[in-house]
Amino acid sequence: MKMFAIEGADILTPEGWVKNATVIIENGKFISIEKSHSIKLPTITATGLLMLPGIVDIHGDAFERAIAPRPGAHFPFKMAILENDRHLMAAGITTFFYSITDSYEPGLRSRDTAREIIDFILGEGKESLKADSRIHIRHEQGNTDNYDELCDWLKQGKIDLLSLNDHLPPVGDDYKLNRHLNSLRRRHKMSDEELHDLMQTALSNQEKGLQQIEELVTLAHHCNIPLASHDDDTDTKVELSAKRGVSIAEFPATIELAAKSRDYGASVLMGAPNLIRGGSHVGWMSVEIAAKKGVVDCLCSDYHFPSLFHAPFQLAEMGIMSFENAWKLVSTYPAKAAGIGNFKGNIAPGWDADFLLIHPQDSYISAIDSVYVRGKAIAQY
Repeated sequence: MKMFAIEGADILTPEGWVKNATVIIENGKFISIEKSHSIKLPTITATGLLMLPGIVDIHGDAFERAIAPRPGAHFPFKMAILENDRHLMAAGITTFFYSITDSYEPGLRSRDTAREIIDFILGEGKESLKADSRIHIRHEQGNTDNYDELCDWLKQGKIDLLSLNDHLPPVGDDYKLNRHLNSLRRRHKMSDEELHDLMQTALSNQEKGLQQIEELVTLAHHCNIPLASHDDDTDTKVELSAKRGVSIAEFPATIELAAKSRDYGASVLMGAPNLIRGGSHVGWMSVEIAAKKGVVDCLCSDYHFPSLFHAPFQLAEMGIMSFENAWKLVSTYPAKAAGIGNFKGNIAPGWDADFLLIHPQDSYISAIDSVYVRGKAIAQY
C-alpha cells in the first residue's frame, strides 16, 4: 500500500490532541504525526474533522441476531456475518472479537454453530470481512462434549480470547432458574419438559466440566491466550479468577468485587449499553457508578454495537471523565487487556492505521464521516 497523508484533522493521540495535524500512513501503519509534511504525497483533506482510534470491541454477541432474528429462524452464516460486518463499520468498530457461546444448548449457541462461525471467519471471511475479526470463545462449564476439539482450537491459535462461563443456576435459586429458563425460551422453540431435560443434563456435567475448565486454564496460559471470568458475583469467584490468572473480569456484580478484581491485576470490562440505558439489565452495578468509583477499565458493545461509540461522549457529558480518557475505554484499554495493545487502539507511529474521522459536536454514529482499517478506507458516509 502506497504512502499517503491525511491533513487538517484534530488527532487524538496517547498524549492528547494534536490540532490541525497531518498523519502519514504506509502499508497499513501509522508512520508519523506532524504539523505539516514537506514530501509530496497523495493527501486527503480532513479539515474540521476529528481523528479517533478505531473502536476495539472485545465482547460482542449482537451478531447472533443476524443469524437468528427469531427463535428457530436461522439465516445462512455467510449472509449473517457479512451483514454484521457492515453494522460494525457503521458503529466505528474496527477490531471485533466475535463472542461465540460454546454451550450445552442446541442451535444458535451450540458447538456446531461455533464451528461454522469460526470456519467462515478464519476461512472465506478473511477476504470479505472488513473489520479485523477475531474469535472470543465463551465456554460454558456445562458443555463437556467434544472437549478435544476445543483444546485443538486453542493449540492451533484459532481462539484469541477465552472466557469461562457458568450460566446454570445454583440449586435452589429460583430467581436465577427462572431467568435462565426465560433466556433459553427466547432462543429456542422447546417445551418446558425439553428445557428441563436439557438443564438436568448440563447440571449433571458440572463436575466434569469444572475439571475440563482447569485444564483449559493451563492450556490457555501455555498458548498465551488471555482468560476472562464472567459475572463474578461472590468473593469466592473473584478469588478463583485470581488463582486462575484471569486478566479480564467481565461484568463483576458489585463495586467491591470489581475493585478486588482490579487489585489482583484484572481489567474490569463492562457493557456500554448499561451506561446508555441507565443501568444493568440484570440489576447489577451500573457503569455510571463504576466509572465514578474508578473501577471500570474497558467498555464493550455486549448486545448493542452503537452504544459503544456513544458511551465516551456520554461519560464526558456527565462530567465523569474527560472525553480523551473515556475514548481509551473503547480503544486503548480493551486492546491492551486482550493482548493486542502493542499494535491496536492508538494513533501512534508503528500502530495499525485503524481510525475514524468524525464530525465534532455529534455523539451519535451519524457523526462518522469515514472508517479506516489498516490504512484502507472501508466505509464513507
